[in-house]
Amino acid sequence: MFTIEHEFDSTVVTLVDEGEGPLLEDVTINAFAECVTVEQFDPRTDRVEKITLSYSQLRDLAAALDLPEGVYRLVPDEASPQDPASGS
Repeated sequence: MFTIEHEFDSTVVTLVDEGEGPLLEDVTINAFAECVTVEQFDPRTDRVEKITLSYSQLRDLAAALDLPEGVYRLVPDEASPQDPASGS
Protein backbone atom coordinates (compact mmCIF):
# COMPACT_ATOMS: atom_id res chain seq x y z
CA MET A 1 0.00 0.00 0.00
CA PHE A 2 1.14 3.55 -0.60
CA THR A 3 -0.10 7.10 -0.20
CA ILE A 4 0.54 10.22 -2.29
CA GLU A 5 0.26 13.74 -0.86
CA HIS A 6 1.02 17.04 -2.56
CA GLU A 7 2.69 19.50 -0.18
CA PHE A 8 3.63 23.13 -0.81
CA ASP A 9 7.17 22.35 -2.01
CA SER A 10 7.14 18.60 -2.69
CA THR A 11 5.18 15.48 -3.48
CA VAL A 12 5.31 12.92 -0.66
CA VAL A 13 4.92 9.20 -1.33
CA THR A 14 4.76 6.84 1.65
CA LEU A 15 5.29 3.11 1.10
CA VAL A 16 3.68 0.91 3.76
CA ASP A 17 5.04 -2.63 4.22
CA GLU A 18 2.07 -5.03 4.35
CA GLY A 19 1.57 -8.75 4.53
CA GLU A 20 3.28 -11.47 6.50
CA GLY A 21 5.86 -10.42 9.11
CA PRO A 22 8.45 -9.38 9.80
CA LEU A 23 7.39 -6.00 8.43
CA LEU A 24 9.71 -3.05 7.89
CA GLU A 25 9.12 0.59 8.78
CA ASP A 26 7.34 2.87 6.28
CA VAL A 27 9.49 4.48 3.57
CA THR A 28 8.82 8.15 2.81
CA ILE A 29 9.90 9.64 -0.52
CA ASN A 30 9.89 13.44 -0.91
CA ALA A 31 10.11 14.66 -4.51
CA PHE A 32 11.34 18.27 -4.59
CA ALA A 33 12.10 20.36 -7.69
CA GLU A 34 15.86 19.72 -7.38
CA CYS A 35 16.15 16.30 -5.71
CA VAL A 36 14.41 13.32 -4.14
CA THR A 37 14.88 12.21 -0.53
CA VAL A 38 14.17 8.73 0.82
CA GLU A 39 13.62 8.34 4.57
CA GLN A 40 13.01 5.36 6.85
CA PHE A 41 12.94 5.09 10.63
CA ASP A 42 15.58 2.69 12.00
CA PRO A 43 14.34 1.20 15.28
CA ARG A 44 17.84 -0.09 16.11
CA THR A 45 19.24 3.44 16.30
CA ASP A 46 15.94 5.23 17.04
CA ARG A 47 16.72 7.63 14.16
CA VAL A 48 15.29 8.44 10.75
CA GLU A 49 17.84 7.60 8.05
CA LYS A 50 17.75 9.81 4.97
CA ILE A 51 19.42 9.70 1.56
CA THR A 52 19.23 12.34 -1.16
CA LEU A 53 19.21 11.49 -4.87
CA SER A 54 19.52 13.82 -7.84
CA TYR A 55 16.99 13.24 -10.62
CA SER A 56 19.84 11.80 -12.68
CA GLN A 57 20.55 9.23 -9.97
CA LEU A 58 16.83 8.45 -9.66
CA ARG A 59 16.59 7.90 -13.43
CA ASP A 60 19.60 5.57 -13.29
CA LEU A 61 18.09 3.64 -10.37
CA ALA A 62 14.80 3.16 -12.22
CA ALA A 63 16.66 1.87 -15.29
CA ALA A 64 18.91 -0.39 -13.20
CA LEU A 65 15.95 -2.28 -11.77
CA ASP A 66 15.32 -3.82 -15.22
CA LEU A 67 18.90 -4.48 -16.37
CA PRO A 68 21.29 -7.41 -15.85
CA GLU A 69 24.63 -7.10 -14.04
CA GLY A 70 27.05 -4.70 -15.74
CA VAL A 71 28.15 -1.06 -16.08
CA TYR A 72 25.85 1.34 -17.89
CA ARG A 73 25.49 5.00 -18.87
CA LEU A 74 22.10 6.24 -20.01
CA VAL A 75 22.03 8.48 -23.07
CA PRO A 76 19.35 11.22 -22.95
CA ASP A 77 16.53 10.74 -25.43
CA GLU A 78 16.26 13.88 -27.58
CA ALA A 79 12.47 13.50 -27.82
CA SER A 80 11.85 13.60 -24.05
CA PRO A 81 12.18 16.55 -21.65
CA GLN A 82 15.52 16.90 -19.85
CA ASP A 83 13.99 17.74 -16.45
CA PRO A 84 11.75 14.96 -15.07
CA ALA A 85 10.56 17.32 -12.33
CA SER A 86 9.04 19.69 -14.88
CA GLY A 87 5.91 17.58 -15.13
CA SER A 88 5.84 17.89 -18.93
